[in-house]
Amino acid sequence: MDESGTNDTNAAAEPLLPIPGLRQDLAVLMKVRLNFFVLITTFVGFLLYSLGAGMDWMRLLHTLLGTAAAAFGSAAFNQLMEVDLDARMKRTADRPLPSRRMDPLVAFGIGWVLSAIGIIHLAVQVGHLAAYLAAATVAVYVFAYTPMKRLSSTNTLVGAVTGAIPPVIGWVGAGGAVGWEAWFLFGLLFFWQLPHFIAINWLCREEYESVGYKMWSNGDLTGKKSGVLSAVFALSLAVFSLLPAFVGFANLLWTIVGPLLALVMMALALKFSRDGERTSARKLFFFTLIYIPVALLVLALAWKH
Repeated sequence: MDESGTNDTNAAAEPLLPIPGLRQDLAVLMKVRLNFFVLITTFVGFLLYSLGAGMDWMRLLHTLLGTAAAAFGSAAFNQLMEVDLDARMKRTADRPLPSRRMDPLVAFGIGWVLSAIGIIHLAVQVGHLAAYLAAATVAVYVFAYTPMKRLSSTNTLVGAVTGAIPPVIGWVGAGGAVGWEAWFLFGLLFFWQLPHFIAINWLCREEYESVGYKMWSNGDLTGKKSGVLSAVFALSLAVFSLLPAFVGFANLLWTIVGPLLALVMMALALKFSRDGERTSARKLFFFTLIYIPVALLVLALAWKH
């Protein structure tokens, strides 16, 4: 035992966690894993329009590059604004800003440069409408959604708006107009995100409550409120999924499978509302992860050119 009273043998036996390198810190700051999903949905929007018009691969590359830069920049701003709260939550305390491995001025510069490059790149290489949508997404995410998390539980609705815009950027980036198809892509992502985030919020509600985030799941010990809300949004998703059948831009495959997938989500949400078990919340959460790639694949197969 050393002078501090610590047993040398035990101390030596405890594994030392490696300090993340610069590459890892930049990936966390820009939320690369999360924003990879943004790029997937942007690609799907571009692909669906291109099924009838032909794929312009260089235009696709420019659309993805601009969208990625804007998304990475907004993620840096988000973490700058929440550094005090991130420091108080176990799952976020090791991020580069709360752990003081990165200077806030550096993160601020990264956020500005990436956001500006992304929006300007879209304006020059893709089109002004795609750039406007990207700029609106950054603005709402940074100046509305992020501060609202401390003020009102309706922040989830605002956050879902920002997450639903990327496929529309892809659609207009490929040359499409903001018509029924673009609005459908927006709505599909919007309604899907709500059960997804409610499940996350309920599973992490104690941490969110402890730092002052305002979420629908706060105080919902039984899970009934969160489960019912998720079921309502899943049912809304099922009904909304019928839109292509009425407008005529997807065939019978989507008309059957699209609403059915949403109804399965609703059933899982109702089960969670009844038993309030963490396992049920996790099943709902994992199904939302499965839903979106399956739904987008079916939609691409069923799309009418």
